[in-house]
This record gives sequence, C-alpha cells and structure tokens, in this order.
Amino acid sequence: MSALIVSCPQCLSSNRIPEGRLIDDPKCGKCKTRLFIGRPMTLTAANAATVLKQNQLPLLVDCWAPWCAPCRSFASVFEQAAGQYEPYLRLAKLDTEAHPNLASRWQIRSIPTLILFRDGQEVARVSGALSASQLQQWLAQQGVTAAKR
Repeated sequence: MSALIVSCPQCLSSNRIPEGRLIDDPKCGKCKTRLFIGRPMTLTAANAATVLKQNQLPLLVDCWAPWCAPCRSFASVFEQAAGQYEPYLRLAKLDTEAHPNLASRWQIRSIPTLILFRDGQEVARVSGALSASQLQQWLAQQGVTAAKR
C-alpha cells in the first residue's frame, strides 16, 4: 500500500498517510489536529508554497475577494464540496485582495477563479461561480471524484 504526503491544515507539518487509511480520520503527527476538517483551509502568501509542495493530494483553490458577490454566493458550494471530496482532494481559499502578489503570480484576472493543482503544478482552471452540479462535472472532467462515504 503506497503512502501519500499530506500537510496539516493547522501547523503545515508533513504527514505520511497510507492511501487506504485516508478515510480513517487521520490526525497530524505533530499537533494532533485532524488532517481533513470538512471545510476549505485558508491559503495565504505565507503558507501557499508549503501547501503546494507538501501535498500529494490534488489541491483545488478558490481565488476570491470579500467584496465580490458571485464569490460570496459560490462560497457555500465550495464549502459543501470540501465535505464531499475530502480526503481525496484538498480544498483551499485564497483571498486575492489580502494576497495580491500571489494572485498576480497565478495570473488571476477575474474572480471567482478555481485552480486545480497536482504535485504543485496547475493542471486546470475555470472562472466564474459554479453551481454544485457544475463543480462536480468540472472536477469529474479533471479526473477528481467525490469520496465514497
């Protein structure tokens, strides 16, 4: 059974988890918090590089801003997706207004924008607020399926 490296959403420590044990509610070896929290983690300029490099799970980032009405309406869809797709997909939110340098580096031109990363590299992106079914369909096109509960 192969193991995956998963970063802790709390302390960012790397954790090696056997693939078959992802659904067993694993805890961080350092801070003992749950590795999968059922909601998106907050991505910042300070933690983005670590999260991208220390996760062998696909990472879906919602690039948004607090003043953006479509971003706010999409927030509940994205939050719900975290509960459906963890532990096979890590979800994170990046406030582009609070972290403009990272938004610029990722060439965010409109919000909301979703970026899917694998092994630290961008593999797909889509802009605009999606419905739950549209998000599910887009993720399926990218080879990401919901966790079986």
